[in-house]
Amino acid sequence: MTQKEILELAEKVCKNTLMETLEIEFTEVGEDYLIAKMPVTSKVHQPDGVLHGGASVALAESVGSMASYVFLNTEEFFVRGIEISANHLKSISEGFVFARASFIHKGRTTQLWEIKITDAENNLISLVKLSTITLPKKK
Repeated sequence: MTQKEILELAEKVCKNTLMETLEIEFTEVGEDYLIAKMPVTSKVHQPDGVLHGGASVALAESVGSMASYVFLNTEEFFVRGIEISANHLKSISEGFVFARASFIHKGRTTQLWEIKITDAENNLISLVKLSTITLPKKK
Protein backbone atom coordinates (compact mmCIF):
# COMPACT_ATOMS: atom_id res chain seq x y z
CA MET A 1 0.00 0.00 0.00
CA THR A 2 1.08 3.57 -0.57
CA GLN A 3 1.46 6.09 2.25
CA LYS A 4 -1.75 7.79 1.13
CA GLU A 5 -3.67 4.48 1.15
CA ILE A 6 -2.38 3.61 4.62
CA LEU A 7 -3.39 7.02 6.02
CA GLU A 8 -6.84 6.75 4.39
CA LEU A 9 -7.29 3.27 5.88
CA ALA A 10 -6.28 4.56 9.33
CA GLU A 11 -8.84 7.35 9.07
CA LYS A 12 -11.54 4.91 7.96
CA VAL A 13 -11.02 2.36 10.76
CA CYS A 14 -10.97 5.10 13.41
CA LYS A 15 -14.50 6.36 12.70
CA ASN A 16 -16.72 6.27 15.79
CA THR A 17 -13.84 5.31 18.10
CA LEU A 18 -11.80 6.92 20.85
CA MET A 19 -9.38 8.15 18.19
CA GLU A 20 -12.13 10.18 16.54
CA THR A 21 -13.32 11.48 19.93
CA LEU A 22 -9.80 12.70 20.75
CA GLU A 23 -9.39 14.07 17.19
CA ILE A 24 -6.29 11.94 16.59
CA GLU A 25 -5.13 12.18 12.99
CA PHE A 26 -2.53 9.92 11.41
CA THR A 27 -0.23 12.15 9.39
CA GLU A 28 2.84 10.26 8.18
CA VAL A 29 4.01 6.70 7.65
CA GLY A 30 7.50 5.49 6.79
CA GLU A 31 9.16 2.11 6.40
CA ASP A 32 9.30 1.56 10.16
CA TYR A 33 7.33 4.35 11.84
CA LEU A 34 3.91 5.98 12.04
CA ILE A 35 3.10 9.51 13.23
CA ALA A 36 -0.18 10.88 14.56
CA LYS A 37 -1.16 14.25 15.98
CA MET A 38 -3.74 15.31 18.53
CA PRO A 39 -4.96 18.80 19.40
CA VAL A 40 -4.40 19.94 22.98
CA THR A 41 -7.65 21.64 24.00
CA SER A 42 -9.81 21.68 27.10
CA LYS A 43 -11.22 18.28 25.97
CA VAL A 44 -7.92 16.62 26.94
CA HIS A 45 -6.91 18.86 29.87
CA GLN A 46 -6.54 18.02 33.51
CA PRO A 47 -8.51 20.37 35.79
CA ASP A 48 -5.48 22.69 36.03
CA GLY A 49 -5.42 23.26 32.26
CA VAL A 50 -2.58 21.04 31.00
CA LEU A 51 -2.61 17.89 28.87
CA HIS A 52 -3.91 14.92 30.86
CA GLY A 53 -1.47 12.02 31.09
CA GLY A 54 -4.27 9.61 30.25
CA ALA A 55 -4.89 11.43 26.97
CA SER A 56 -1.17 11.15 26.17
CA VAL A 57 -1.27 7.42 26.86
CA ALA A 58 -4.41 7.05 24.71
CA LEU A 59 -2.59 8.83 21.87
CA ALA A 60 0.46 6.58 22.32
CA GLU A 61 -1.56 3.36 22.39
CA SER A 62 -3.55 4.52 19.37
CA VAL A 63 -0.48 5.22 17.22
CA GLY A 64 1.33 2.08 18.42
CA SER A 65 -1.69 -0.13 17.77
CA MET A 66 -2.25 1.40 14.34
CA ALA A 67 1.45 0.89 13.54
CA SER A 68 1.05 -2.78 14.46
CA TYR A 69 -1.97 -2.94 12.17
CA VAL A 70 0.06 -1.37 9.33
CA PHE A 71 3.38 -3.21 9.77
CA LEU A 72 2.27 -6.70 10.84
CA ASN A 73 0.29 -9.39 9.02
CA THR A 74 -3.21 -8.64 10.26
CA GLU A 75 -4.86 -10.91 7.71
CA GLU A 76 -3.68 -13.98 9.63
CA PHE A 77 -3.11 -12.42 13.07
CA PHE A 78 -4.70 -9.93 15.39
CA VAL A 79 -2.69 -7.62 17.62
CA ARG A 80 -3.34 -6.75 21.24
CA GLY A 81 -1.53 -4.45 23.61
CA ILE A 82 -0.18 -6.29 26.65
CA GLU A 83 1.67 -3.54 28.55
CA ILE A 84 2.15 0.20 28.34
CA SER A 85 4.30 2.52 30.43
CA ALA A 86 4.71 6.26 30.12
CA ASN A 87 6.99 8.90 31.51
CA HIS A 88 5.52 12.39 31.30
CA LEU A 89 8.38 14.88 31.07
CA LYS A 90 6.89 18.25 30.15
CA SER A 91 3.44 19.81 30.25
CA ILE A 92 1.59 21.52 27.42
CA SER A 93 -1.68 23.43 27.50
CA GLU A 94 -2.41 24.28 23.85
CA GLY A 95 -1.43 23.48 20.29
CA PHE A 96 -0.77 19.95 19.07
CA VAL A 97 1.18 16.95 20.28
CA PHE A 98 2.73 14.51 17.84
CA ALA A 99 3.31 10.81 18.54
CA ARG A 100 5.87 8.81 16.58
CA ALA A 101 5.76 5.03 17.01
CA SER A 102 8.77 3.02 15.94
CA PHE A 103 9.90 -0.55 16.60
CA ILE A 104 12.40 -1.36 19.30
CA HIS A 105 11.79 -5.10 18.77
CA LYS A 106 9.80 -6.81 16.02
CA GLY A 107 9.43 -10.45 16.95
CA ARG A 108 7.11 -13.06 15.48
CA THR A 109 4.95 -13.07 18.61
CA THR A 110 5.79 -9.97 20.60
CA GLN A 111 6.71 -6.45 19.59
CA LEU A 112 8.08 -3.53 21.57
CA TRP A 113 7.30 0.01 20.44
CA GLU A 114 8.85 3.29 21.42
CA ILE A 115 6.43 6.19 21.16
CA LYS A 116 7.80 9.69 21.53
CA ILE A 117 5.22 12.41 22.10
CA THR A 118 6.51 15.87 21.22
CA ASP A 119 5.14 19.38 20.78
CA ALA A 120 5.40 21.50 17.62
CA GLU A 121 8.93 22.60 18.62
CA ASN A 122 9.99 18.94 18.99
CA ASN A 123 10.21 19.17 22.80
CA LEU A 124 9.73 15.73 24.36
CA ILE A 125 6.43 15.71 26.27
CA SER A 126 6.16 11.97 27.05
CA LEU A 127 8.15 8.83 26.35
CA VAL A 128 6.05 5.69 26.11
CA LYS A 129 6.83 1.99 25.68
CA LEU A 130 4.11 -0.30 24.35
CA SER A 131 4.34 -4.10 24.19
CA THR A 132 2.04 -5.89 21.76
CA ILE A 133 1.40 -9.52 20.96
CA THR A 134 0.26 -11.12 17.71
CA LEU A 135 -2.18 -14.01 18.03
CA PRO A 136 -3.48 -16.20 15.21
CA LYS A 137 -7.01 -15.56 14.01
CA LYS A 138 -9.34 -18.51 14.31
CA LYS A 139 -10.04 -20.09 10.96
